Order: sequence, then C-alpha cells, then structure tokens
Amino acid sequence: MRVFVLCTGRCGSTTFGEALRHCTNYTSAHESQTHLLGPKRLAFPDQHIEIDNRLSWTLGRLDQVHGDAPFYVHLLRDPDAVAKSFTARHQRGLMKGWREGFLAQHHRRHPNAPVVQVARELVDTVTENIQHFLKDKTKTMTVHLETVTQDFPAFWQAIGAQGDLAAAMDAWTIHHNATR
Repeated sequence: MRVFVLCTGRCGSTTFGEALRHCTNYTSAHESQTHLLGPKRLAFPDQHIEIDNRLSWTLGRLDQVHGDAPFYVHLLRDPDAVAKSFTARHQRGLMKGWREGFLAQHHRRHPNAPVVQVARELVDTVTENIQHFLKDKTKTMTVHLETVTQDFPAFWQAIGAQGDLAAAMDAWTIHHNATR
C-alpha cells in the first residue's frame, strides 16, 4: 500500500518525515520527487509513504494515477499558525509564487495588503482543495499537529506500520524546519 500525506506546508511535514524514519515496513520520504516531471513525478513504489505539500497541486493527476488505492493522510495545523509561518517566508518559495504569481492582479492593485491575509487565503484554498479531493476516498485520516501525540500512533496503527514507535514519537519533540 502507498500512503500520501497531503498538506499545505508549514504544518509539521518535515517532522512527519523524520518520525517515519523509525518505520521498518515502509519506505518514506519528504518531497522526494519534486524534481521529476510527467509520469515519473507520481510513480512511487509500493509500501512507500510520501510526504509532500506539492502533491496538493496535482490532486487531479494523483487521483488519475492512484485513485482510491492509497491511504491518504491530511496533515493539518492551526491555519492561523500556518499563515503566520508562511508570512515569515513571504519573499520566497510558495508564498512568493502565490502572492506575486497566482494572485498577481491582487498584488498589483494592493501591494501593501497584509501578507498574513494573503497567506491565510493560500492556507484556506489548499486545505479546501485537499478536503474536496478526499471526500470520496475510503482510506483516509486526518492528523492534527496540535494533537499529534494521539493522532500519529493512530496513523501508525491504521497503516500497520512496524518499527520503533517510541523513537518515532520522540521525533515529534524536535521542531524540524521551523520558522525563526
């Protein structure tokens, strides 16, 4: 079985990947195929867990290639905290692309609009797209960063993960890729 962790980014996805290093019956990776195009981009091996916020940009293709077969996880964090984290990084990456590319008209007309509002628009849009994608999937779970000490062990059990769960939980005590 393949497992896809879908998220906005800035919500604990790097730490999720670190925790899965302690799983022995799945391979796992964080954003491992972002450099690939075409069919290779979504060609993940069986017994693999992929954590990648960019999968939320390709939900149509993900559905076409994998359909209902995988186990899908929606990783969530308080949307205001995610927006605040994106705001701190607004001059690069996804936020820059969202603000100056996708919302180009808005940015030109309102160049001084509060960046946190633009970030919240991004967070809400991606979250709603993921929720819409998952509405007809039969193997899904939501993991909240705020309740990860309960949610992650439930996820581990749901996919039949094997390995060192205690060490995986210890990974959650470290904030990987945290915004300064």
